[in-house]
Amino acid sequence: MSLFRHAEFEISVAEPRGLPPPNGAEIAFAGRSNAGKSSAINTLAMHTRLAFVSKTPGRTQLINFFRLRCGAVMVDLPGYGYAEVPEKIRRQWQALLENYLRERPNLIGLVLIMDSRRPLTQLDRQMLDWFAPSGRPVHVLLTKSDKLTRNEQAKTLAATRKGLAEWGDAVTVQMFSSLKKTGMDEVDGVVRQWLEALPGDVLEADDA
Repeated sequence: MSLFRHAEFEISVAEPRGLPPPNGAEIAFAGRSNAGKSSAINTLAMHTRLAFVSKTPGRTQLINFFRLRCGAVMVDLPGYGYAEVPEKIRRQWQALLENYLRERPNLIGLVLIMDSRRPLTQLDRQMLDWFAPSGRPVHVLLTKSDKLTRNEQAKTLAATRKGLAEWGDAVTVQMFSSLKKTGMDEVDGVVRQWLEALPGDVLEADDA
């Protein structure tokens, strides 16, 4: 069974003091506001409206927690880098994002969403510079791969993998398409490995 299927919404948080007590391993999803993060989450969960997909990038202002059947938590972080968001709101989002990523004790890894047509933007690099030294793994999803030919996909994947090498072996990358539903098994397998590396059998509930 898919790790993300049957994810259930738990809580939305607008400020650091509202974060729930740590309860289960957390896998965070982050990315630029227009990179297709919400669509990727919905696709992985096999749910059309689990994560809010806005026609206006930058509308997601909250950290949203979704409980997985295995007991782990999928955490949808506010998108970053949308220029038309007012500066005050942008600073508020940044503070919420940084507080969560720096302080959350049960965060075990980051799924970083990048548009396959524009991977490794300056803001993506800043995120990697900041998060990768924590030693926790990062898995990059190159979304909207259906917009590229197979040859373009291969070239983009190779170039992005080469570009990510400076952040070490803990950063991996794959192609992904929400429209074509391709790459789902690969990201499922990567995150499952993160969970299986933890002490105890945290996937026991998923096998029930």
